[in-house]
Amino acid sequence: MNPQPKYEIIIYWSKDDQCYIAEAPELSGCMADGKTQEEVLQNLQIVIQEWIETAKKIGRTIPEPKGRLLFA
Repeated sequence: MNPQPKYEIIIYWSKDDQCYIAEAPELSGCMADGKTQEEVLQNLQIVIQEWIETAKKIGRTIPEPKGRLLFA
């Protein structure tokens, strides 16, 4: 497995789903869930790698990690 790119990750609790949700906002639709913060982070790392592999296969541009994003 290649080294994991350093994308910003947002983790929050979903009351509706009763689990943690993690998102990589720079990768459209890239998110995962888990029962703990550790589990959701591990799950998202897998999803990020799969997102990148799929993007390469279909010729989609893979954004460079920008680090911390600012939200207004």
